[in-house]
Amino acid sequence: MKMTHFWGNQAAFRLALLIIAAFAGSASAAGFLHTQGEDIVDAQGQKLVLRGVGLGNWMLPEGYMWRFGENGDRPRRIEKIVSDLIGPERAAKFWQEYRKEYVTERDIRRLAGLGFNSVRPALDARLFLSEGENPVYQPEGFKLLDHLVHWCGRNGVYVIIDMHAAPGGQTGQNIDDSANDQPELFMNPANQDRLVALWVKLATRYRDNPTVAAYDLLNEPLPERTGAAAKYKHELEPLYRRITQAIRAVDKKHMITVEGANWANDWSVFSTPFDDNLVYQFHYYCWANPTRLDDIHPFLVRRLQLGAPLWVGETGERDEAIYWATTDYFEANNIGWSFWPWKKMNTRNTPYSIKTPQNWDAIMAYSRRSGAPKPSPEAAQKALDELLQNIRLENCEFYPEVVNAILRRVPGKVEAEDYGHEGLNASYFVKAATAKAKYYRTSEPVPVELVEPAGQAIQLQAGEWTAYTVNSLAAKTYALTVKAKAERAPAVIQISVNDQSQELAVEDQNWVEIKLNPVSLLAGANQVKLSIKSGAVGVDWMEFQ
Repeated sequence: MKMTHFWGNQAAFRLALLIIAAFAGSASAAGFLHTQGEDIVDAQGQKLVLRGVGLGNWMLPEGYMWRFGENGDRPRRIEKIVSDLIGPERAAKFWQEYRKEYVTERDIRRLAGLGFNSVRPALDARLFLSEGENPVYQPEGFKLLDHLVHWCGRNGVYVIIDMHAAPGGQTGQNIDDSANDQPELFMNPANQDRLVALWVKLATRYRDNPTVAAYDLLNEPLPERTGAAAKYKHELEPLYRRITQAIRAVDKKHMITVEGANWANDWSVFSTPFDDNLVYQFHYYCWANPTRLDDIHPFLVRRLQLGAPLWVGETGERDEAIYWATTDYFEANNIGWSFWPWKKMNTRNTPYSIKTPQNWDAIMAYSRRSGAPKPSPEAAQKALDELLQNIRLENCEFYPEVVNAILRRVPGKVEAEDYGHEGLNASYFVKAATAKAKYYRTSEPVPVELVEPAGQAIQLQAGEWTAYTVNSLAAKTYALTVKAKAERAPAVIQISVNDQSQELAVEDQNWVEIKLNPVSLLAGANQVKLSIKSGAVGVDWMEFQ
């Protein structure tokens, strides 16, 4: 491969560096983040927990976020649908406007104000580097990323650059924009050369900018179900070593984060740390039915062996109960996280939801079934124009209860099964301490039962208790309601909030919502304890409003 295709002339390269230097002036005053044992710390050595959101569907559109079918399940197929519907010229204009509006400084300012401190933008290499035998760099991708880093620097937000779709594709699935449903990154050495060169280009561009927290070298490589892991996972760590060595030739400051095979979670590919500023990453989705909070103990064991920080690069795509539990679980074990994604179409499980354009059903049907009627150019253009308006943050629907669950704060519901993660005698006490729950937290002994239609609740008896940490943005008095039922009468619950306690009798053997006296919460963390004074009680949730 001729490097002139990558670097262009020296004058253009120097100009690019001057632009980035200007952006660097607005970077975080905390300086470069780096690893220190199992912690991530700032330039002053202060520990920092990354609490972020993933900027998916922006530089890498995903079909499920468009509610598309197989014919529109990845960027290149979505692009083909748009081009088929409205023509190449109008499609090019649409995409330019889409990328301009999907994430703006309004989004960054808003997520920072909500309490998030980092973003993980998903990159499609094709937006930065053309395909074909003689690839050239594409200015649009770099311009978008430059703007994002600039906005984040002005708003105190860190950026973890995520190579979500590498040249050739690292999974052979829709998520990496694979052209032929094969992990061609590992099948063609030229693709690895292109990936290394692209990372060098990015590292050179941001090497002096502390707003960039880390380089995420490769998203969710080599799934098992396709056979890709069995064929190629022995090549994964050597590729990481090669990319890291190339980055370190131009940038010795930034953290590098690496993911295991099989959607990031097969860590058998890792030997010993090959860099002194390395973060190991896994992804965590709880998709089982009934909902189950999966055990992360194997990753904690590997952390002891590796002596490096852990980070959850993706979690989410479920409901508020699991969001509260997972981020609490991670932070109790000194692990930062990034929620996926910030927004998508017609949903209730992300911070923001994009309203579905009128007549979108016809475009969805066209994406899902070969031979489906093709919407007219006029109808398609109208729907796509409406989408460009709907993706703007101010036109999206905000779900505060989702954000509050992610950040474990009220107002909102605290699910009874989401007690703390500090263990026996710290976050809970039950008499049968060696038992295991049948549902939800199946490695722990607090009994959990299913509640129709899709909920879960705990069952406690006299002398048993669970404890919670509840955050409030301000010192405030909240109305408190508990949903409970008597399993064995007479049943009495005591609820303590910091130094306030009150008791309530639970007499009904069916689920009832019981209002308590209002409670005062402090700004910041508050300790809540739910104790059973007599009888036996099922508790579904506590609600602070």
